[in-house]
Amino acid sequence: MQFILISTTIIVLLTIGTGMFMMYKDMGGNKKRLKKILKANLFIFLPLLIGAIITLVPQAVSAETASSASPSGLGFIAAALSTGLATIGAGYAVGVVGSSALGAVSEDSSILGKTLIFVGLAEGIAIYGLIVSILILGRL
Repeated sequence: MQFILISTTIIVLLTIGTGMFMMYKDMGGNKKRLKKILKANLFIFLPLLIGAIITLVPQAVSAETASSASPSGLGFIAAALSTGLATIGAGYAVGVVGSSALGAVSEDSSILGKTLIFVGLAEGIAIYGLIVSILILGRL
């Protein structure tokens, strides 16, 4: 198990290092070499990931059957999903609204206050998700 985790970590670090090296050397034009490196990482990383899943799943199943069954587990999952999905939606909304607001402000600087309101409304989505997760956790 430790071998799989260590080797997967090394492969990921090598992938990041290779990408940084290629950016530093500006090897963007050499696509054949880049494809070879990506294929090698893919054929090494995926079997290691599948091996980690195969070794971890039986341990997780045995841990689940050994522990006492608690109905609050789904409540924790619901709280995590409400916060996580709301922040993903807020991130997307802020990205779209922020870029549009920047374009609008560059043309007419007098509408800066209005655009900040729209960006704030987009950020409010994450706060709603957090409030829902707090309400869910309060019920557990």
